[in-house]
Amino acid sequence: MTAPDPTAPATVPFASAGRATASIRRRVLAAALLVLALAALAFIAFIHSYARRAADQAYDRLLTASALTIAGAVLVEEGRVTVELPYAALAMLGSGGDRIYYQVEAPDGALVTGYGDLAEELPAVRSAETVFADSSFHGEAVRVASIGRLISASNAAGWVTIRVAETRGARTALASEIVSRAVLPLIGILLLALALVWFGVQRAFAPLTTVEAALRDRAPQDLSPLAAPVPAEVSQLVAALNDFMRRLASVMNALSGVVADAAHQVRTPLASLRAQAEVALDERDYQALHERVTKIHRNAVHASELVSQLLMEATLTHRLESRESALIPIADLVEDVTRRFDPDEARRLAVTILPALAGACLKGDRLALQEMLRNLAGNALLYAPGSAVEIMAGRTAEGRLLIRICDRGPGIPEAEKETVLQRFQRGHAGAGTVGSGLGLPIARTVAQAHGGSLSLHDRPGGGLEVRLELPLAPEQAKGRAGSRRGAVAPALAALAIAAGLTIGSPLDGTAQAGSRLYPAPVPGGPTLSILGTTDTPQFELLIQDFQELRPDVSVTYEETDTLPLYQRTQENQLDTDVDLLVSSAADLQVKLANDGHALAHASPLLPVLPAWASWRSEIFGFTFEPIVIVYNRTLVPDAQAPHSHLALTELLEKETDRFRGKVATYDIGKSGVGHLLAAQDAQISSNFWRLTRALGRADVRLSGSSPAILEGIASGSLALGYNVLGSYAYARQRLDKRIGIVIPDDYALILTRVMLVPRWANQPDLGRAFIDYALSPRGQAVVAGQAALGSIVPGTPGGWTAERISAASRGVLQPITLGPALLVALDQERKARFLATWRQLVTDGSR
Repeated sequence: MTAPDPTAPATVPFASAGRATASIRRRVLAAALLVLALAALAFIAFIHSYARRAADQAYDRLLTASALTIAGAVLVEEGRVTVELPYAALAMLGSGGDRIYYQVEAPDGALVTGYGDLAEELPAVRSAETVFADSSFHGEAVRVASIGRLISASNAAGWVTIRVAETRGARTALASEIVSRAVLPLIGILLLALALVWFGVQRAFAPLTTVEAALRDRAPQDLSPLAAPVPAEVSQLVAALNDFMRRLASVMNALSGVVADAAHQVRTPLASLRAQAEVALDERDYQALHERVTKIHRNAVHASELVSQLLMEATLTHRLESRESALIPIADLVEDVTRRFDPDEARRLAVTILPALAGACLKGDRLALQEMLRNLAGNALLYAPGSAVEIMAGRTAEGRLLIRICDRGPGIPEAEKETVLQRFQRGHAGAGTVGSGLGLPIARTVAQAHGGSLSLHDRPGGGLEVRLELPLAPEQAKGRAGSRRGAVAPALAALAIAAGLTIGSPLDGTAQAGSRLYPAPVPGGPTLSILGTTDTPQFELLIQDFQELRPDVSVTYEETDTLPLYQRTQENQLDTDVDLLVSSAADLQVKLANDGHALAHASPLLPVLPAWASWRSEIFGFTFEPIVIVYNRTLVPDAQAPHSHLALTELLEKETDRFRGKVATYDIGKSGVGHLLAAQDAQISSNFWRLTRALGRADVRLSGSSPAILEGIASGSLALGYNVLGSYAYARQRLDKRIGIVIPDDYALILTRVMLVPRWANQPDLGRAFIDYALSPRGQAVVAGQAALGSIVPGTPGGWTAERISAASRGVLQPITLGPALLVALDQERKARFLATWRQLVTDGSR
């Protein structure tokens, strides 16, 4: 048998290198199976929940349609609520054999028709929004849709509650069908996923086998980079392995160099020591023996210094390769170095650190930096005996740390400055002085490893100046208190108005039609084009505040009326591309969006808006404006002012001659917002046509805008104004106390101005940015303050807010909800009949 070669490298199986663990393949497959199982369970739970919600949503739409159909049939006859149940209201339900129940309750809770005991636990509804609830009726689970219908029959308004309920049979069947049809494909997908995972795991581990084979075939001394072709995911592992081998090779080379240099450099002093000792053994003369011992001591000191420096160099090489670092205050570093010298030498060190470096730090290896400074200071003390050595720390022009070590020694000739920075090289000045020739090279290596430099210079007046430049650690960021935009002027809060509210800056009350350019404070940016119906003096407050946030944006604003804005947009006859449309005719804006003329905008501020003030993420309301009755206090004393729609009707009927030609309202045939308000009044109030007839008998004067009506009230040519925008009325009242304002006690419509970005906008992102600004706390503060349009977002500070408007009203505030319901009044046939009836009553009412 042949004995094994003791010099051959031992082959150690990979499994024996560490504790064996479970197969990665098995762990991956087990984890994949667990994840897929949990995902399947979660998906089934989600599908079950989704199926139930989808079934509810589908059938809830039918319930809503049924309830709205019944609500549309609610009438007030002789002060009594009646309803003639439409056939379609119940015919659209019960397709799956479910039972149908309904109920109509008067504002006082009395049953009008239907099942009196339906959903007795549910409260009465005080909103036109549909409310859904799950309940039980006659022992069966039912889904109940409840909706309110605001009616006005006298000086007070009330809500009729309509409920429609349906058993859940069809919903449960639909949900079960959705779940069953989704689970079977899910099982197939799970099996396919497991097969793909198994195949993928086998393929994924193939590159690791290649890397293993390449490493096994290598010689122990081969530390060259691994060049095996691997995928991107394994390449990171190979790159880390190559980096480790590169650093290992660097350390091995450095240690080999240190060992070789040590063997070469230490051999000479040790040989000299041996020779001197052998001669000393045979020496009999005391004086000669003393000289021999002195030489032995000098060589021993030299050998000791050399070994110490070699060991320190090896230590620093390892530490620098390990890249250890910490934040080291400069003052602490210098103090640590000075403490390492004996007291006599330390007294010769004069240390100066500029105040600008107070608290400044270096980032690096503390031991390496200490050894660097100790070598430089030690050399200066050694070569300049008896004189002071100065250590000065400051900053360079580039902001780096500059340390200067200055002595009054013999210095180093220019020709030797580069030589002495090489290992084991010494200048002529070092002859006869113990040294290893490693101090300066070690110092330069440490400086370069920390991103700095070391240079030697002649000191004026004689001596040597060593300059160290090192990068300072970045200073920690200091918090700064940001400047905040000031609030509106305090004087605005003191302005009193009739309803106990405050408004913003004064307006002249006259519309400034036409286009106006607002140049950007910082020229060169884009231009935002806005077409709107809001008076220019009011809207420019928003524009100017928006430009404070976006000083690079120029803005053009063209003021127009509601119907021309709608017609020009529908017919694509705008003179220029417009980026934002703003109109008080909410129904016309809904129509534009419904007809595909608006771009969607996922505004992050949408959640702060009331649900009624947006639709399809395409149109956004940003104001809260009550519709009011205005009067001239000279012609109509406050005590005679009508405080409800019925009171206005009765006043005009009783004193027709007094008010003939002295009453004004919107011309609903020419004003989009006028038609919207009239259509809403007709839907809510049973007295609408009676009021219209009374207006006609009084020879009502028709106008296209609220400011024009207010101008007539202020001048005395008009005594009463009906359906005037409250924002304009309160702003004008501040200028003219002859104007009186009434928020009707029965009900008051709430209008919101609506913004949308048209689909052909040149700068759609700028239009969206203005929408976000108008809905933001800053924009709403302007709306609630200086612009006096009424903020719609709850919690906005200011004098003209939804909360303060609500508190000032004694009746029901009914917001005009943005949505498809507004399209009903715009139906061509319905609108034509409505306008014809209205014109006949207004123009022929006196006959």
